[in-house]
Amino acid sequence: MAIASMTGFARAAGAAGPYAWAWEIKSVNARGLDLRLRLPPGFDALEPEARRRAGARLARGTVYATLAMRREAAAPDVRVNMELLSRLLGALNSVERPQGVAPASLDGLLALRGVVETAEAPELESALEEARAAALGGFEAALDALCAMRAGEGGAVGAALAQRLARVGDLTARADASPGRQPAAVMARLGQSVAALGGTGLDPARLHQEALLLAGKADVREELDRLEAHRAAAQALLAAGGPVGRRLDFLAQELAREANTLCAKSNDVELTAIGMELRVEIEQFREQVQNVE
Repeated sequence: MAIASMTGFARAAGAAGPYAWAWEIKSVNARGLDLRLRLPPGFDALEPEARRRAGARLARGTVYATLAMRREAAAPDVRVNMELLSRLLGALNSVERPQGVAPASLDGLLALRGVVETAEAPELESALEEARAAALGGFEAALDALCAMRAGEGGAVGAALAQRLARVGDLTARADASPGRQPAAVMARLGQSVAALGGTGLDPARLHQEALLLAGKADVREELDRLEAHRAAAQALLAAGGPVGRRLDFLAQELAREANTLCAKSNDVELTAIGMELRVEIEQFREQVQNVE
């Protein structure tokens, strides 16, 4: 299983009966999973199932999901008020029509207010249920597209993280092989410092003893071992894949702590420079980890 990013966007649209629907889903980084749904009136019943499906597919991220629903205009119901029409006809028959006045026509009578009544077609529950089912299927399709996009971005992020870890491994090996870590090098630097201060006549045995003490205080063996152990653990998480962002972030913090300690202990220019490079690589690694699910 590959790692996935927490950022992505997807859209799915379709129609069911007189209804046309469209989903838009976007996700951004977050510490946990936060699904924020916006549903139109009449479709609130979809929320529990949508949350369940999203929770089964996504582990982290703030996810904004919006459903837009449009109902096509249906032909209105038309009804002729026969009672009123009969009364009008009866009234016309009882009135003597003046000479030159044409008799009333049916279309004229139907045009009178109240004779023809129109009403919007009723919203059938069966059509609503069909639209809800179709919209829920559309949500699943949008989730598929979102997960595919997050997986694609995750692949690029995973490759970058692997490069950072490889660089951390190389720098750790360089620090381990640094000549400045050896007691002889520490003693040479100590002797130079004493000479620069004008010290003379110092006992070589005492000088060697002080050099050993300084080398012990500056020993970074444990830090190097922990750096390599944390690097190997992070590499294993990348290889395993899945929602490993939180654990990678924890390992990035531990790597940074060991690199800081290495720099603090170092009394050699080369080793300090390597430690600074380690800090830069680890910080960039941690920044990229923030986007991992």
